[in-house]
Amino acid sequence: MTDRSKSVFGNHISPGDYKKAVRSKNKYIRKFGDDSKADYPVRIEKNKYIGDQLGVNNVLVGDLSKNAHYQASDNMPELGWDEEKGLIVGNIRMGFGHYRISMAIASAAHSMGYTPYWMDLNSYGETTCTKVIGAQNDLYSLGSRLSKNPIFNKLVWEPMNYEGFRAISYNSSDQKNAELMAPVYRNVPKDIPVVGTHVWPAQAALHAGMKYVVNAVPDNWPMALHFAEGALHTVQCHNAYMGYSILNGMNKDKICKPMPEGSLCYTGHYIDHELVSGIENDCGARKKRKADGEPMRFLLTIGGAGAQKEIFASIIEYLLPHIKNGRAAVFVNVGDYRSVWDELLKEIPGMAEISTAHMDDWKDTESFAEGCMDPDAEITGIHGFWHKNIFEAVYCTNLLMRGSDVLVTKPSELAFYPVPKLFIKRVGKHEMWGAIHSAEIGDGTLECRDIPHTLQMIDMFMNTRLLEDMCDNIVLNKASGIYNGAYKVVSLAMGLKNG
Repeated sequence: MTDRSKSVFGNHISPGDYKKAVRSKNKYIRKFGDDSKADYPVRIEKNKYIGDQLGVNNVLVGDLSKNAHYQASDNMPELGWDEEKGLIVGNIRMGFGHYRISMAIASAAHSMGYTPYWMDLNSYGETTCTKVIGAQNDLYSLGSRLSKNPIFNKLVWEPMNYEGFRAISYNSSDQKNAELMAPVYRNVPKDIPVVGTHVWPAQAALHAGMKYVVNAVPDNWPMALHFAEGALHTVQCHNAYMGYSILNGMNKDKICKPMPEGSLCYTGHYIDHELVSGIENDCGARKKRKADGEPMRFLLTIGGAGAQKEIFASIIEYLLPHIKNGRAAVFVNVGDYRSVWDELLKEIPGMAEISTAHMDDWKDTESFAEGCMDPDAEITGIHGFWHKNIFEAVYCTNLLMRGSDVLVTKPSELAFYPVPKLFIKRVGKHEMWGAIHSAEIGDGTLECRDIPHTLQMIDMFMNTRLLEDMCDNIVLNKASGIYNGAYKVVSLAMGLKNG
């Protein structure tokens, strides 16, 4: 097996950094064991939560009682592999972003007649793979929460997310750790294409001998963290293409050898088929609501680390008078953080009286989202959404997005979605480039790094033509193919197999 930790596209890793990578792998082996000889069984079953909307089937590996997505109580039938039109979407739960991108790829694949398989490497509880990912996910979530401390954020969190993950030496350690993740692919057919929406599923697939691997890079700040040499890499922005192609700044001031021709492709944004196909109608409805003086609908969506509550509280408090006089309505998706909704109700006087809670009832969520699309619907007040299941927690935002006017979000993966966006403070410096890109193509604001600027931007949406201009830009962007990235990723993956 090729040792992918010793070089990155011909850029050699120093002996010291390579030894550090080996030590990292050995540390996890001592802590979680080495299951490289394990022969885990694989089971395929329909995904209960997004199977109908996106045609997704779960790939379950190992002891089903220890699998986070096993649905034994529902007697889900076991399915087989579609080796002709099957496409594996390899992902992890680290925040919500990688799940959301996976849903976009699965949606596009389903719309194109392919069978998407959901392979979450963070759901196979007995495996070393999942234990390693879980440990790193816990650290990332902790860092996200601690980043609210300005000293920690300045000295630790932003430098790590901006320069630490950028270095090619970091890729060396990731590649070595990903060797421990390869066993979960052992009994997966090797000729089914894999799209990794995080680098670890892509790296692990290559270590396991999967033949056709696409690495859908999520960030447009070029970082060596995202390299899976041997895969076809895709990026969402042209500036990311330039930076990744030359490994810009990844070995300090030294000029790096570039990525080989054909190993990197610009695709555009990774967006769900349902959202892309509805752009003209949805933007037209937003402009009509504004012209008719209907309440402007703000969708506040919390990230997977749950770090935005204080900002949400300030926005809701500011909007309360506008909600009561019919100028605004607010949707709050707290994901799988029920405590955030409960704390908001306690902290904001007057919020409870005008709020409706949609708590862990998917049919109710679907019905409300569908109702928001009705041009005659009268949507008022505050609506809170919480779902215990991770699929519903993430996909809730997708459903609500089409009937919303303004998405309020940190500039992470949602920065690429075709809806007018108000960007609140980032969590990690690499995210700032999402807001920069969105502002440049005209479908989102600048990053508002404090509460006063965030509230100023709310006034801009309500009292100027900002909303209408963003809607017009989104329609133009669609015509330019900017939101077609998910379709292109699927085409590239299947093209690797079919020539």
